[in-house]
Amino acid sequence: MRTCGILMPVSSLPSAHGIGTFGAAARDFVDFLQKANQRRWQLLPIGATGYGDSPYQSFSAFAFNPYFIDLDILCADGLLTQEEIEATDMGSDAHKTDYGKLFDNRFPLLKKAAARFEKTQSYADFEAENATWLYDYALFMALKEENGFAAFSLWSDDIRTRRPHAIEAAQKRLAEETEFWKIVQYLCAAQWKALKAYANERGVQIIGDIPIYVSPDSSDLWANPQLFQLDKNGNLSEVAGCPPDGFSADGQLWGNPLYNWALHAETGYAWWINRLKHAKSVYDIVRIDHFRGFAGYYAIPAGSDTAINGRWRQGPGVPFIEAVRLKLPDIKIIAEDLGFLTDDVRSLLKHSGFPGMKVLQFAFDSREESDYLPHNYTRNCIVYTGTHDNTTTADWQLSAPQDDVANAMEYLGAHGSFTKCMIRAALASVADTAIIPMQDWLELGADARMNTPGTVSGNWQWRTTAEAFTDELAKEIARMTGLYGRN
Repeated sequence: MRTCGILMPVSSLPSAHGIGTFGAAARDFVDFLQKANQRRWQLLPIGATGYGDSPYQSFSAFAFNPYFIDLDILCADGLLTQEEIEATDMGSDAHKTDYGKLFDNRFPLLKKAAARFEKTQSYADFEAENATWLYDYALFMALKEENGFAAFSLWSDDIRTRRPHAIEAAQKRLAEETEFWKIVQYLCAAQWKALKAYANERGVQIIGDIPIYVSPDSSDLWANPQLFQLDKNGNLSEVAGCPPDGFSADGQLWGNPLYNWALHAETGYAWWINRLKHAKSVYDIVRIDHFRGFAGYYAIPAGSDTAINGRWRQGPGVPFIEAVRLKLPDIKIIAEDLGFLTDDVRSLLKHSGFPGMKVLQFAFDSREESDYLPHNYTRNCIVYTGTHDNTTTADWQLSAPQDDVANAMEYLGAHGSFTKCMIRAALASVADTAIIPMQDWLELGADARMNTPGTVSGNWQWRTTAEAFTDELAKEIARMTGLYGRN
């Protein structure tokens, strides 16, 4: 089936309260997707954001982002008053998220709501269903708050290394704070469940996004250190990144913990199976970022200033894929297979049967033939004009090497809007699914870029307003996608 959808982060949705949420504007966007005959809504990770406000550096591989709790729903449920919401400054720029104000001012509101929350059987069921991670996450966040939200690597050794007496004392000392973070997750999950049901009832499936790695400042690493590559003192021994290439002479130093794959194999990849089972319950389709790390991963000595001295190590490979297939036979996965690809990555992707990704902005290097050119696609792939790590297509036309742009214009037979020509190429391709970023349907420029890899500030901020989602645009999207047999 040829289908299509839109990449639109929750954070970018319209809102009067500083950031997009799981509330009315999200439902309005689902209605827009339905009018536009779009069957997929792709998100960025919706986990609790940490360093640099990046959704790919979350405090937990399982927890929701508290910023996405809709305050108006809390008001309707009697947990907040309209006066309390209106008195809270969460940023006034309708086109840009102010994470500093959100961090400073939203949590006091959520604490008022949590204090008024009455536990029900539904809450008890939520605790039981999420027992493998929920309490560890909540205690971790309570400890972060107690430590001024410092990274847990800076906590006292007793609590950093989870010595039993220190954990027991923290559990008693921070019982109320720990309960707050659990209630917040329940409120997130309840609102998300209602939103997803609303989308599914209207023929829209949700594509979620999970990073392959956890954050170095996460409850996952703190609570399960044995699952990662650590030295005898509990410090990271090697960290994740990418080697030097034509785009970066020093490579990319991400700093994420690397998995102790030998131990994961001994457990039948239990932690990963649990993670994917959870993701399957949250989303209809799961995109795994940096899929190539399952074939081979780049390991950099901890403490390095650059990625130059890293080396490739073998990933879990086919046994991991087989374990996923055995335990979760009906899970739907998209493999983000962008970047430096080798034969082992291609072989693993083929073995998995998962669709990979094609990005048109990568297709037109004037120096060589590219796998990303539409005439080289197979059906089992997902095509994008660009992703959250690309600039918008309108800006790409201005900022990419002009030989590449000229190559693209000749290939596309471009006339009129260059962005629309790129969209048409994606929709016309044989790829089973085409996903277009909302910024490209709106033909926005550089100001609407979501992320610039290798930078740590100024990212993840783009937002739009309700006026962008017009009936005329919905009709145009439906017309164009229908023209190329996508529904």
